[in-house]
Amino acid sequence: MTLEVLPFAGPLAGQLASRPETGLSLYWLGQAGFLLDSGRHRLLIDPYLSDSLAQKYRDRGPSHERMMPVPIDIDEMPPLDFILCTHHHTDHLDAATLGPLARRFAQLRLVVPRASLELAQDRTGLDPERFIGMDAGETLILDDAIEVQAVRAAHEDLQRDGQGHHLFLGYGLGVNGIRVFHSGDTIPYAGQVEEVRALAADLALLPVNGRSPALAAAGIAGNFTLDEAVELASSCGISAVLAHHYGLFAFNTLAPETIDARVAAMTGPTRLLRAGKGIEYRLAGPSEMTV
Repeated sequence: MTLEVLPFAGPLAGQLASRPETGLSLYWLGQAGFLLDSGRHRLLIDPYLSDSLAQKYRDRGPSHERMMPVPIDIDEMPPLDFILCTHHHTDHLDAATLGPLARRFAQLRLVVPRASLELAQDRTGLDPERFIGMDAGETLILDDAIEVQAVRAAHEDLQRDGQGHHLFLGYGLGVNGIRVFHSGDTIPYAGQVEEVRALAADLALLPVNGRSPALAAAGIAGNFTLDEAVELASSCGISAVLAHHYGLFAFNTLAPETIDARVAAMTGPTRLLRAGKGIEYRLAGPSEMTV
């Protein structure tokens, strides 16, 4: 796999009008959100394109005002085929984002943890047939072109519902000969390296905002530290890491300068990048995947 970092000027909506003929284009939407375009399909992972949390916590708890603006208005989003949500927290499964998008695009399907199926339906008001449930250890083929493998995530624990379904997931995606791993929100857990290594990912999308006793005391679960994210990718033989889940909420972030310093100090075969606005990440693989 080759990975090009292509900054662009102007709004994201304009950039999305140009689609890749081969490989995969990837754009950061802020927090843990990404848009992936294979040329044939567009999918989102964990999009948070509203201010619903700022409204929810207006008079209580830490401020959830956005540090970065919404990168694209929902009514400017081009047609979408699938949205994948890793877990039920609102910055990953946001009714104010998912509902309007699903109502705009009748073909759009949403993949969510099976443990969150009922909640997702209630939260968005969408019909059950719009959703696909997954659990860790399962593999799904979307439209005969996109392979999705679900793995466990620990945010900060490996939690299950009453039926034994995992609350927090990561997704390994295979499309156009390229494999991308989105960990969801997670910290290290026993067996994680083996599970992630089996995905044979070319690129890992990993949170780096870390965790702290103060946040835990406030009921706010944490994530990988930057060093832990790099260590996981290195241990799994993943050639590139895109660090994200920073820069949205002031109470739970990591300074961009800290990530940039780590990028500059990196040695070895794993490449570290900081997810950024106004950048297209273009991935090229050996061939289109056959499933």
